[in-house]
Amino acid sequence: MSQASTPTPASNRLWLKDPLAVHLGAGADPAAAARGIVIDRDSGTIVELVPAGGEPSGSDAAGGDAAGGAQTARAAQAMTVVDASAHVITPGLVNTHHHFYQTLTRAWAPVADMPLFGWLINLYPVWARLTPQALELATTVAMAELLESGCTTAADHHYLFPTGMDEAIDVQVDVVRRLGMRAMLTRGSMSLGEKDGGLPPQRTVQDAEVILADSRRLVEAYHERGAGAQVQIAFAPCSPFSVTTELMRESAVLADELDVRLHTHLAETIDEEHFCRERFGLRTVDYLESVGWLGDRAWLAHGVHFDDDEVRRLGEAGVSVAHCPTSNMRLASGIARAVELEDAGVNVGLGVDGSASNDASNIIREVRQALYIQRLRYGAEAVTCARVLDWATKGSAAALGRDDIGTIEVGRQADLAMFRLDGLSFSGSHDPIPALVLCGAEKADRVMVGGQWRVMDGHAIGADGVELDKEALIAAHQEEARRLVAG
Repeated sequence: MSQASTPTPASNRLWLKDPLAVHLGAGADPAAAARGIVIDRDSGTIVELVPAGGEPSGSDAAGGDAAGGAQTARAAQAMTVVDASAHVITPGLVNTHHHFYQTLTRAWAPVADMPLFGWLINLYPVWARLTPQALELATTVAMAELLESGCTTAADHHYLFPTGMDEAIDVQVDVVRRLGMRAMLTRGSMSLGEKDGGLPPQRTVQDAEVILADSRRLVEAYHERGAGAQVQIAFAPCSPFSVTTELMRESAVLADELDVRLHTHLAETIDEEHFCRERFGLRTVDYLESVGWLGDRAWLAHGVHFDDDEVRRLGEAGVSVAHCPTSNMRLASGIARAVELEDAGVNVGLGVDGSASNDASNIIREVRQALYIQRLRYGAEAVTCARVLDWATKGSAAALGRDDIGTIEVGRQADLAMFRLDGLSFSGSHDPIPALVLCGAEKADRVMVGGQWRVMDGHAIGADGVELDKEALIAAHQEEARRLVAG
């Protein structure tokens, strides 16, 4: 028997038929959806998994008398069918940490060979010249690139609000809606400038009162709740070396009042550990607890340098971690203890991080990177292809506090990525799920968000159904990138 919810008229349904494979999660029975997935396009949800040897139910009469069988056959004929026989289907990938604006400063030679603190010190003055137009283009480029890599939901950490950028998050909301993707947009902040012992230049920091007032405004204006939410808001003081202790505490209090999530960078580098010891007299997790963040409302970017006791405490508290393997390698920050964190109870998700410390916004590529860097620490048997795909899907969804996305189950949102396994790079591969990860998939062929196509034939499509004019987008984005760096 197929797994199905309450039937809807077949004309509203779409059957992704006979895929090469469907990733249902590590340990799941692949036969449960061997013949595909049925989607209700009106509700944007998955309504049926069709098992090996099965057919879509199509009506209440499925499996009943002869008349019912005929009715089922007619219903199945009316259903829209997509031949998925050349595709591996995964849940829509979820990116838990990014800085969209950084697409404007990719591969900039002065910071190409620097670790985090030197990289930041040199880039802050460049980023301080950010404008609303530049942010709009950067956000569009980042999200389109993510979409085409199989991503359906992305978290962005925007903490730059120089003069003229008061409505930065509003700009991003408009882009999210135009592209028809889902996003967790975090109202980031920096309040500890150079003159007070922080890292950022003074012109990039704001007063706590301004930050908290805008944080409240954004939640009231844009934050959606419940299944199918497209835009959500979280609070994200940037890092221990760029915000005050008071702002960290007040952000946690406001997040609790408004019931939204908390995000920050933590334990990314040894330099950060030294900073916390010198300024606060605490290790990073002790500092996190001292400001009221050690709980299941928080998810942390990087989390590289935790000791055994901190791993245990984070798991017991229900904290989540965004593992960013490429960024950690690019800046030589270290290898996150992802397996131990997950085993301790931490929700582990994946993040591409900013496109100035990754130089790409490609989440399926990040899956492969996570597999290999984590195998260096834990070995091949502990870090399987299925496990890292789970980090990019249900682990990432859990890190963002969502239970309606990240898995292929009846009742979940129809957020799906479809990858082709053809071309030279896949020739000679035998098993679809390992091939997707090991052979290095770069782009999705099709991507669906809430039952609506957002990528077709490898090209991003806006919410209006029109393919993005990527040539024009690239030209405008490149011009803004040159202006930003030139000053």
